[in-house]
Amino acid sequence: MTHDAPRAHWQRIYQENPGMYGEEPSGPARYAAGLFTAAGARDVLELGAGHGRDALYFAAEGFSVRAADFSSEALGQLAERAEARGLAGRVTTALVDVRDPLPFATGSADAMFGHMLLCMDLSTRHIEELVGEIHRVLRPGGTFVYTVRHTGDAHYGTGIAHGDDIHEHGGFAVHFFPRELVDRLAEGWELREVHAFEEGDLPRRLWRVTMSVPDPAGG
Repeated sequence: MTHDAPRAHWQRIYQENPGMYGEEPSGPARYAAGLFTAAGARDVLELGAGHGRDALYFAAEGFSVRAADFSSEALGQLAERAEARGLAGRVTTALVDVRDPLPFATGSADAMFGHMLLCMDLSTRHIEELVGEIHRVLRPGGTFVYTVRHTGDAHYGTGIAHGDDIHEHGGFAVHFFPRELVDRLAEGWELREVHAFEEGDLPRRLWRVTMSVPDPAGG
């Protein structure tokens, strides 16, 4: 698969459905903001920021935010919303394809967040490489909060099967996570919590995973 096909898909989705996820932040973002504040984080890097409902929430909570996505349409909507809310000074955007190495400096982020980014149409190899990159970009002691749909979800095993636990419904392909994958991705990290929750109408069944880069200094 080329990088261009999924980008074109999401460009079209955001063009046809501006602000498709609404204005209110997700539950995981509210949780993450409290956790990041308690840890003394000053900046947040969000991967898969979309049109910005969570990125703008982090900015409103006082964080400096880098919002990354591979849809320029979504990032344009995010920038417009940031300007309208008086948050443009706290938000920068970056056009990023997470199948490639992340274009951010080593140890340059206090905290990172990704709501359903890792369970997009990504192979297990790409997910493993991405989590390695996230580990690199976070500073020692930095925290990563992510959410994924898992194999207990009602859509798992149905629809169009693409292999590698990826199933497609209505044009959207999802990589459903077995618990073993969560544990494997946490190797070299401090796995702090795996919290099960539900979201949406199906409802979607997800895990919210919190893990941190070990800090040799103990700080």
